[in-house]
Amino acid sequence: MSLTLMNLLSRSARIVQGSVMFSPDGKEPVNLLALPEKKFRTYRGNRLAMIFQEPMTSLNPVMTCGAQLSEPLMLHKKLNRRQAGKEALSLFSKVQLADPERVYKKYPHQLSGGQRQRVLIAMAISCNPSLLICDEPTTALDVRVQKMILELLKDLRKSENMGMIFITHDLGLVADMADRALVMFRGRVVESGPVKELFTQPQHPYTRGLLMCRPALHAKGERLPVVSDFLDEFSGLSAEIKSKPEIIEKKQDVKLNHHHPVAGREILLRVQDLRVRYSSGGNWLGRERQVVDAIRDIHFEVYRGETLGLVGESGSGKTTLGRALLGLNKPVQGSISYGGVELLSMRKPALMAFRRNIQIVFQDPYSSLNPRLMVGPAIAEPIRVHESMGRVERKERVLELLRQVDLRPEHYNRYPFAFSGGQRQRIVIARALALNPGFVVFDESVSALDVSVQAQVLNLINDLKENLGFTAVFISHDLSVIRYLCDRVMVMEKGRIVERGDAETVYRNPQTAYTRSLIEAIPGNLLVKNG
Repeated sequence: MSLTLMNLLSRSARIVQGSVMFSPDGKEPVNLLALPEKKFRTYRGNRLAMIFQEPMTSLNPVMTCGAQLSEPLMLHKKLNRRQAGKEALSLFSKVQLADPERVYKKYPHQLSGGQRQRVLIAMAISCNPSLLICDEPTTALDVRVQKMILELLKDLRKSENMGMIFITHDLGLVADMADRALVMFRGRVVESGPVKELFTQPQHPYTRGLLMCRPALHAKGERLPVVSDFLDEFSGLSAEIKSKPEIIEKKQDVKLNHHHPVAGREILLRVQDLRVRYSSGGNWLGRERQVVDAIRDIHFEVYRGETLGLVGESGSGKTTLGRALLGLNKPVQGSISYGGVELLSMRKPALMAFRRNIQIVFQDPYSSLNPRLMVGPAIAEPIRVHESMGRVERKERVLELLRQVDLRPEHYNRYPFAFSGGQRQRIVIARALALNPGFVVFDESVSALDVSVQAQVLNLINDLKENLGFTAVFISHDLSVIRYLCDRVMVMEKGRIVERGDAETVYRNPQTAYTRSLIEAIPGNLLVKNG
């Protein structure tokens, strides 16, 4: 829908009916769909602007950020290069980018995700648009950066008096950002109204399903409902929902569930005094330019059978620690022992053989899969490397794994592009479990999924843990997901562990200001706490 408004649909799409009446600055309405492309360009990027979901793919990688921001200023405002450069620096300051002069000269890959998103926002507001379309502008950003971006958008909306369409799968963001909301299902608007009314008295079962999928509403271990639970394939309405309209109200009073006790359990993984260091590289004399300790003085234990949560903002060292556990990052000091075996002193052949015991599920399932390899062979690859198993037996094992992650046998011969994000994540989980590992690291495995698909994946992880009995470390920037899934949690800040304890206790009663800031930044958190 948003691409239709911006006249950016692919050539395979056709607009067969309807109109889009746009009235910038209170002027005479114009039908955007009736405008020729040349005329539409006077509106797009000028009076009608859009912030796209992924800033890295939306920015030109071979142009500096300053040059990209100057372009619409020269095109629409008719500024010369010097004037556009001065205005670009002012816009970088407006979107609260530190050191605008430095950012002006940087390429997109040299900035963080939050900084790139601010550059996109600066480009979108550069010509003072009447309408700003925000398409998932904070997906995969950590909660603190997300909160800063949202507050920035709110301030810009008020100061510039612009209308805003905010597209998101996160209902917490809807609660924080929107005055009114439209709920879309299968290409149609199935419900609309003021946000408060829509959240407290949803009328359509799809809306109710979206609201009920949120982990924050459910106790630990309780099975999360998914949208399909609220919809009937034939009638469009679930009989249960028809007869029980009070289901939303019943879930507002969330009862605390007892966590799995870890005291007295066998220690499976022990980490002591771990430090991982990154270097920016050497100059022509071979000297190091800059050294950064990504994690330092880390020590903790993981008990057999538990799920340990690892939470923190971007750059806190979570992923570095997860990769270090698998030997993908080489520590400069410390020790990692698994089942009493010291991993860091292992020689490469022994470590390669040992890695079958520890697997990882990465954040982006699409980049984790070979696009030229069909799903069946991709899942079978670790089996082929580590086990002496015949082709027929290997295929049977893969088909069993597909069934375990709720995929069908016919998916065996399909390529990754044929699957949705949630299905691809299931495929990656199946591959990680192909060798029956005793330990799995989930690195931001649900951060970019919509609430219903996220609920499906979280249910799947709980089911697989129950059936297969593996131990897990679950990395996330969302404490509400950590609270639901994990037994204990460790909070990381700037490469150190600043708080640890039972997940429910840390979520309900955080001891450090940093942990409190992470919880307060969860979108819609106030709405959940107040029912």
